[in-house]
Amino acid sequence: MFEMSYAHGHLLSWLIFSPLIGVLFLLLFSRLSDVYIRRLGMVAGTIPFLLSLIVLAKYDPTLSGMQLGEKVPWSSFSGVQYILGVDGLSIWFLVLTTFLTLVVLCSAASVKKHIRAYICHLLILEIGILGAFLALDGVLFYVFWEIMLIPMYFLIGVWGGQRKHYAALKFVLYTSFGSLLMLVGIVYLGLLHLEQFGNASFAFADWQMLSLSQTQEHWLFAAFALAFAIKIPIFPLHTWLPDAHVEAPTGGSVILAGVLLKMGLYGLLRICVPIFPIATVSAGPLFIVLGLLGVSLGALLAWVQTDMKKLVAYSSISHLGLCVVGYGVMNFEGIQGVVLQMLNHGISTAALFLLVGAIYERAHTREIIRFGGLADKVPFFAAVLLVFTLSSIGLPLTNGFTGEFLIFWGSYNHSFLVVALAVMGVSLGAIYMLSFYRRVVFGPVVPTHNIENISDLSLREKLVFLPMIILVFYIGISPGKVLSYIEPASRTVLSYIEREHKQTLPLASERKDTGVRSCGEVERR
Repeated sequence: MFEMSYAHGHLLSWLIFSPLIGVLFLLLFSRLSDVYIRRLGMVAGTIPFLLSLIVLAKYDPTLSGMQLGEKVPWSSFSGVQYILGVDGLSIWFLVLTTFLTLVVLCSAASVKKHIRAYICHLLILEIGILGAFLALDGVLFYVFWEIMLIPMYFLIGVWGGQRKHYAALKFVLYTSFGSLLMLVGIVYLGLLHLEQFGNASFAFADWQMLSLSQTQEHWLFAAFALAFAIKIPIFPLHTWLPDAHVEAPTGGSVILAGVLLKMGLYGLLRICVPIFPIATVSAGPLFIVLGLLGVSLGALLAWVQTDMKKLVAYSSISHLGLCVVGYGVMNFEGIQGVVLQMLNHGISTAALFLLVGAIYERAHTREIIRFGGLADKVPFFAAVLLVFTLSSIGLPLTNGFTGEFLIFWGSYNHSFLVVALAVMGVSLGAIYMLSFYRRVVFGPVVPTHNIENISDLSLREKLVFLPMIILVFYIGISPGKVLSYIEPASRTVLSYIEREHKQTLPLASERKDTGVRSCGEVERR
């Protein structure tokens, strides 16, 4: 995974820090009107999006390992290095991050106060996310991880709802606790490299060369895994998420659901699997159990919600619980499904939060019982909501189906009981999402809440949703192009488990028997 081809330029650095251009312009030109501030924000969001497309164009999906790498000593005394690289685990999340940030900046008209600060915080948040996806040094990764925390705290605490201070503080406390544990692990591994090789190093590739005792590996894995589990979040560490989603402004919810929650699973695949393969295998059953609990409990909690935003927030816990199951089974199909489903969830759930925000701006309420008959009043809104509702429940020919199918396939190769429980939990999603859609779109008009003057989606909003709808059906109908980028990295992730246990985990299509090929089976052998 950490074998790297180096680039002649600094494309990845330009991608990470290009949002700073917009921040500097916004700070230098202090007398701009809100209209021009919003336009400048859209331009500032367009630059990293175009750069991410250039990275995608330069990336060779047939190669494994890191590409477009950059490596510069940051501190010779401490061994910290500025190392960047992109592979199949991160390439699509770069595009997703820049695209969703641009979408949020284009939708900033709903923000009425401190618009300059709002856009600056979004751009700084984008820097942290992009840096975390590209960093290949532990300290560098931690720096970008912490950069993500500060702007999201202010997005919730300044532009949030009535309980914004409580939600922002809860978000910071949970995330900071996990971050401190991860920092302890990072420092320990750097000092351990100094002890074993004579020089401190925090590079992920150098950490793979360390000789760890079983006790050391399990404790270090626990420190990193707990930080990532809080970020996902895994049950029972999920309680900060509904509050953060409900109180955050629409833009904050979009970035939080679309990208930030993926950082936890990304960290498990990027750091925990290659550096702590034995502990990863040992923890597999625990992740499966917690993932299954998240799938079912998240769906049940979403089912009983009366607030649209809370419903979508709890649905995220359910969807990401399925991804945790795919991580726990640790086979090829499961890993591919996890990465693809993270991408799919980022598209569909971000769109749902945008739709909830759009209807809230018009009706000034998110209570489901206040709505009914929207099919006649706002037909375009109803049609777009239907597309992303079907994507969320994983209807065939939508992107949600492809990711779920791969995770189900990987789960079946692990255990029939696991896939049966996962399917039962996911089936609840169809119940609460279709019930929600029927009530607000085709239900009777509520006489106590007048929706006669609610306007349909504007041209700007239609243009925002159009590429997201195209992606829903493109990935659902022809996922091969996206999977071709993910496949080499998925095989590389799995190779660390194979190498550690001296076993080969063949693909389901390459075997004749129905024997289990999961990490749990390898461990028992």
